[in-house]
Amino acid sequence: MLTDYLPVYRIRLRTARLELRLPDMDDLVALADRAAEGVHTPDFMPFVEPWTEAAPLERGRATIQWQMKAVAGSTPEDWALPFVTVHEGKVIGMQEVTAKRFGVTREATTGSWLGLAHHGQGFGTEMRAAVLAFLFEGLGADYALSASFDGNEPSAGVSRRLGYLADGVDHKVLRDQRRLDRRWRLDRERWEAHRRHEVAIEGLDEEARAALGLGAPQA
Repeated sequence: MLTDYLPVYRIRLRTARLELRLPDMDDLVALADRAAEGVHTPDFMPFVEPWTEAAPLERGRATIQWQMKAVAGSTPEDWALPFVTVHEGKVIGMQEVTAKRFGVTREATTGSWLGLAHHGQGFGTEMRAAVLAFLFEGLGADYALSASFDGNEPSAGVSRRLGYLADGVDHKVLRDQRRLDRRWRLDRERWEAHRRHEVAIEGLDEEARAALGLGAPQA
């Protein structure tokens, strides 16, 4: 079974409305469809790499390739979990968690997108809450990090709603123009104070934890 070789595929995160899981091939096709349909309005580019400017078929293809590369390239010292977000059996977007030397730093970074048809329904907050529970409760994180371009109020609003505090700024280059990127940081105390969503964590066994840099797997 796939989970014998990649134990992180056992992980499932469930909230009142959503399930987050690592994608199988059918999930990848569905996620590519969401990317092809569009993930943001044309008046604002939320990504450092403007991949959404490609034609629909190219967007979908790039989405599949990126997801597969993220999982295939993961090691215990440098990992990525690009979860698909599923609502009522339909893939509606993705929520990624990445970390380097997590066993030492105890911090990880999140990023996400939703199909445009699924904006404005609270899914962004709920799926971020799911991975925050995974990080703090499941993995014992001390900090969760995020970032959003200045003007990306939906993303910044999710961060503020869940208790993040501003953590400085960076400057990125997009289309040869300088853009202000706002950093956000959430510690365990503020996560607990702002926690509003019940999250069930499944499949986070010793082998999965070892794949994320938290100890050795059982023989």
